[in-house]
Amino acid sequence: MTSLMGKARCPDVTQRYGGLDAAAVDSILRRVASLAAALFDAPVATVAVTGTDGAWFRTTHGSDRVAGPGFAPELWGRTLLPDHSGTAGDTSTRARTVIGRPIHSELGIRFCVAAPVVTAGGERLGTIQVLDTRPRKATDRQMSALEDLSTLLVDELELRLSVSGTVATERRMRKDAERLARTLQRTLLPPALPEVPGLGVAASYHNASAEDVGGDFYDLFPLNDGRWGFFLGDVCGKGAEAAALTSLARYTLRAAAIYDPDPCAVLANLDTVLKGEYQGDDPRYCTAVFGVLQPEGGGSFAVTLAGGGHPPALALRADGAVHPVSTKGGQLIGLLPDPHFVTATLRLAAGETLLLYTDGLTEARTETRAMLGEAGLIAHLSAIRPRGSGALLTAIDELLGRLGAGVTDDTALLALSVPSPRNEPTAQELQ
Repeated sequence: MTSLMGKARCPDVTQRYGGLDAAAVDSILRRVASLAAALFDAPVATVAVTGTDGAWFRTTHGSDRVAGPGFAPELWGRTLLPDHSGTAGDTSTRARTVIGRPIHSELGIRFCVAAPVVTAGGERLGTIQVLDTRPRKATDRQMSALEDLSTLLVDELELRLSVSGTVATERRMRKDAERLARTLQRTLLPPALPEVPGLGVAASYHNASAEDVGGDFYDLFPLNDGRWGFFLGDVCGKGAEAAALTSLARYTLRAAAIYDPDPCAVLANLDTVLKGEYQGDDPRYCTAVFGVLQPEGGGSFAVTLAGGGHPPALALRADGAVHPVSTKGGQLIGLLPDPHFVTATLRLAAGETLLLYTDGLTEARTETRAMLGEAGLIAHLSAIRPRGSGALLTAIDELLGRLGAGVTDDTALLALSVPSPRNEPTAQELQ
């Protein structure tokens, strides 16, 4: 079987099908030619198409000798295809016997039947033709079957065209959804974190899906008395509803902290707002950690945290040790009738960092398909001992990249670090 698909002078099937995959169309035409030959028990069958240069064979089954460019115009120029002026000579859609005498002395063809390939809209694509050197007659049943084969060819091409269009539309919609998700996600997070004197600050957000708006959030902002408030949380769900809940939670936390910066009071205020906004059988809830930074002498900071059902923060000490800051017992925000929130305090000194994260990090799967977990995260950070908030988030970014498909949920990160004195070596540098 010979195929001219992709040859330099071979035109596309028509402009209508020009966007289809060439290999896929070629495969269809080969099958049609093979079936046509089997239908008539003939040695040669071809599928020809029209083009700017007249009729050209697209696919030939059985003989390479009929695939030459000079043969098609001789056979079809006066029958089923448009003539060289572009006018269709025969507009019938029925299969017919084209010749009953030799028309090509070299090949000695004595039998040829053909069926036009016509779209439902009347667009002439070309023909299916069956050739033989034996003079004989085709039966009505064979001719009817050849017409059916022509119809099936058009149906297959149209189906491919429809699928191709659907796929293209889905790709455009996916790109639009991704752009919308990125834009909406940016509105739910602070465009930049403020500079806190004497403190290194870094944050990052990892989307598990480019098409969905995540529900993780964080922020850092000044309070009225020289202290700083910060929080990180995770709302239930994805998409537009999660985005609305994220926006409500973020702005409620900021407003509540200005009114009363006590961490437990801030979380309780958010709990009240969520219950008032989302009532009935479809409650909305979140987990969160809220903290207050109090600058102290010597460049250190006192930190007070309150947790509501959220994973514990991690304190990375100057000696390389990593300790969880437990708020175990803190309950989900917006779900329970009278939730309990738990506080914890710590001091951040020179060379120390506080890390807040959402559970997309610890629930990521490792190569063994086990969750990374809190213990795995602590072991990883203890081994690499990153210095400062920027280095810490870079290390976690690299970890998430290595986990790849094991990361199935969004991850928000917020790191606060007290820089080491420039003239004092860190514990890592002393190793």
